[in-house]
Amino acid sequence: MEMDGKVVVITGASMGIGEAIAKVFADKGASVVLLSRDASRAEAARHRVGHTDRTLALACDVRHREEVDRALALTLQHFNRVDVWVNNAGVGIRDSVADVEMPALRELFETNFFGTIVCLQAVVPALREAGGGTIINISSVAGHIPVPFMTLYSASKFALNALGKGARLELQRDHINVLTVCPGYVRTDFGEHVVANRRGTVRPKSVQGITAERVAQAAYRGYRKRKREVIVPWTMIPVIKLYQLFPGLVEWAMAKAMRNSR
Repeated sequence: MEMDGKVVVITGASMGIGEAIAKVFADKGASVVLLSRDASRAEAARHRVGHTDRTLALACDVRHREEVDRALALTLQHFNRVDVWVNNAGVGIRDSVADVEMPALRELFETNFFGTIVCLQAVVPALREAGGGTIINISSVAGHIPVPFMTLYSASKFALNALGKGARLELQRDHINVLTVCPGYVRTDFGEHVVANRRGTVRPKSVQGITAERVAQAAYRGYRKRKREVIVPWTMIPVIKLYQLFPGLVEWAMAKAMRNSR
């Protein structure tokens, strides 16, 4: 199989995109380690993924370096190497910039941004020792287009996009590729995992979103092709380009959606 002998570690793997990515890589033959703050939920996801002879579920909070180091050490003890590390752990927030409480904002960045750096710094030595590998950061289209009342979430993803693209250049000489995956709206339970939820959404009810499985397949294809960035669905690419060229037009549409959502 395509991934025979490869070892993949995924943070935030107990549900949604993380679980779907675990299944794609496991189905392709990889050994997979599923990490989550909740060990029981990670174990449940492991059994849904299947291939239990070459999967492992561990508790890990990416905000704490000691927990990441422990998960990495157990992975190396169990599988002897790491080839792919997927930074998927993340939380959301619905609030305004003017009213957000700083503890909630710090928790958002501790997980979405600083947690990614913690994991990157922990795994890079192992990837170097293996002769190279891939780091996949799961970001968002919101990291290209700021969304009202999710502005702070967007800010964490803008930072993650810059981190991934810059780190990719820094790590090229080590044969480590950094792939940034930017999904649009995805149909998952992610909305239940928010650090603050004091505002509504400007997303039209007609927008159904894509499946986590579609994101996982796009991430896998991007990994195989050693891409810099993957945007899924592809229909978001022209929207991002439109915002880059004519931000006022996109902002007008979002302002209209805000009025209609009141």
